[in-house]
Amino acid sequence: MRALTWHGKRDVRVDTVPDPKIVDPTDIIVRITSTGICGSDLHLYEVLGPYLDPGDILGHEPMGVIEEVGPEVAAVSVGDRVVVPFNISCGTCWMCSQGLHSQCETTQVTERGMGASLFGFSKLYGQVPGGQAELLRVPFGNTLPVKVPHGPPDQRYVYLSDVLPTAWQSVAYADIPPGGTLTVLGLGPIGDMAARIALHRGAGKVIGVDLVPERLARARTRGVHTLDLNDYGKNVGDEIRSLTAGRGTDAVIDAVGMEAHGGPLAKAAQQFAGLLPDALGEKVMGRAGVDSMAALNTAVDAVRRGGTISVIGVYGGAVDPMPMMTMFDKQIQLRMGQANVKHWVPDILPLLTDADVLGVDDFATHTLPLEEGPRAYKTFQAKEDGMIKTVLTP
Repeated sequence: MRALTWHGKRDVRVDTVPDPKIVDPTDIIVRITSTGICGSDLHLYEVLGPYLDPGDILGHEPMGVIEEVGPEVAAVSVGDRVVVPFNISCGTCWMCSQGLHSQCETTQVTERGMGASLFGFSKLYGQVPGGQAELLRVPFGNTLPVKVPHGPPDQRYVYLSDVLPTAWQSVAYADIPPGGTLTVLGLGPIGDMAARIALHRGAGKVIGVDLVPERLARARTRGVHTLDLNDYGKNVGDEIRSLTAGRGTDAVIDAVGMEAHGGPLAKAAQQFAGLLPDALGEKVMGRAGVDSMAALNTAVDAVRRGGTISVIGVYGGAVDPMPMMTMFDKQIQLRMGQANVKHWVPDILPLLTDADVLGVDDFATHTLPLEEGPRAYKTFQAKEDGMIKTVLTP
């Protein structure tokens, strides 16, 4: 089969690799029809090289049609159309029973002290082959895949793999009061969708902050009050307070994470770690605070006293400094974590109808064949050609 594979920093290729096989009796094999490129894929493309090996298959936002099932699979059948959640959860352990599928005790990467395994996301999360490929082996065939109807286009459902539940969780964790206010930092795919979901769920005002013109324009068309970080810089918190009776918003979602702008020292540390031999590079990435904290510091500044910060952007540094004195003084609630995909699917799936209240049918700015994957990564990383969300079609 053809698959998009990692070969080094900013070097991904589409190679011919062996087809996946049924290994466990509850496995299924899915022929991928659509698979997204996620902002967190750029972490692998840019800075997390020490945790990857050449030939690793990337991607964690796939859907397709089941081509083969193991002998103990009864919940789905060959020919069923399914979305594959990005976290690999058994659905039956204690953590899964609590709705914490991203902490699944069956697939936790315990040797690295990490949560549930993820498709296509490095040694940190199990080094499981990903979904930017023609075929994908999916474990836990009775409990993991999300069955969806045939008929509507893939892009109505493919975001159930990551974008929709991740954005939904960020809004749920933000705990916005009815008619309340929200700031979303970063209007990439997750921030954009979080803003849409917040408005759908009854937020009175959503303020979106970014510095990419296409992202800002896109959010404005959905009713978001946008602020260009290029215009406000470090004073963006003052502008947010001016829009909210001097208080700040009830909640802030940090949808930026380790890609935060304005951290040259953090960027240099990340690049340095990526140049080291894998074993040494892992130590630097795992033990040093290598993130820019610009977005999180902005969140602390912009949230009102007694408000909530929801962190959905991925951070990678182990000892990042946080403004604890200010956070304590402002009585801030802080929630974060990988999305528990299966937990949120029942809330989201009923919204994926012809009415398209969240605008998923035209959410992708680019739909490209899998063979164009390397060019798509390069364009996405450079924020060129108006690329905000790309779906590949193997």
